[in-house]
Amino acid sequence: MNEKDDKQQGLQLELPQQVAQGEYANFAIITHSSSDFIIDFARVLPGVPKAQVKSRVILAPEHAKRLLGALQENIMRYEREFGPIKIPNQEPRTISPFDLPKGEA
Repeated sequence: MNEKDDKQQGLQLELPQQVAQGEYANFAIITHSSSDFIIDFARVLPGVPKAQVKSRVILAPEHAKRLLGALQENIMRYEREFGPIKIPNQEPRTISPFDLPKGEA
């Protein structure tokens, strides 16, 4: 463990009550420029022609890549515990942006 890891472990997060409840989103749009990734989380409702953006997160490219890795790791853990996540109307495929060894149950 290095000094940077020590500082990150000591980080305390404040979670205000209005943020702790979260926002439900069932749609995300990701765009990028040379310096930022922008993720808009939206809610699409049946019979409503417009999706409403509920939250926008702007990340540096390095943080976007860290998020990708963290999501991939957490999805692998989830699927080990609860089984594969099925996406309706989509051919089964392996999402592997990194050359990671395949997990075995």
